[in-house]
Amino acid sequence: MMHLAETLNFSGRKVVAAWASVPFPALHGYSLPDTLCAYQQGVPWNLLSSCREQKVSCCFAQSVVLRGICKERKPPASPLHACESTEQVLQHYLHTVFPGAFSTSHVLEQPCNTLPPYPQFFSPLLTSQGFLRDKPPSYSSAAVESIPVLAALQSSPVLHTLLYSLYKDLQRLNTRRWASFFSAGVEEADFQEALQELRTLSQCYETGFEADESEDEADSD
Repeated sequence: MMHLAETLNFSGRKVVAAWASVPFPALHGYSLPDTLCAYQQGVPWNLLSSCREQKVSCCFAQSVVLRGICKERKPPASPLHACESTEQVLQHYLHTVFPGAFSTSHVLEQPCNTLPPYPQFFSPLLTSQGFLRDKPPSYSSAAVESIPVLAALQSSPVLHTLLYSLYKDLQRLNTRRWASFFSAGVEEADFQEALQELRTLSQCYETGFEADESEDEADSD
């Protein structure tokens, strides 16, 4: 994980954000291009890291893994459908949604098994293979045995808000009231230096949008 994060970061960045879709929202009988074509304005996965999601979707670099989805052969209805493999479909989608970003993608045919003792907290809309139905079944459906899953790590501007908020919280800390805070041998100067490094790190994820947002936060303070 550490080496993957290092691969995705450059220009002073060190942190990545985690995203996932469990299960991946694929309709039963639909191909991967069919599913992704419905998400041209937003991605079909959610932020797991404790960051506030942006109004603008972008990233600097990312690594995406999708498993449990195969590309079905259908007449080309879009550029995504014209791709020859599932890997090309996902890569084309990432380049379309995140233009200019460095993106790597991997596709595994084997889905994630959800047999006992995996908890059965799934919606009745899911088939036993984890694909979405158009409507709930009229009968008691079988347990979900496997699900398609997508996971992603991103070097993304969403991390600016997280890191800058952490910097602001620590900046407000009155270290004179916490004498035990430095009992482990940390000096006040070292603490202040680490604080400035955290601020510098947050600025590495800053774009024009985040800069405006930071100014708004500073005004509200």
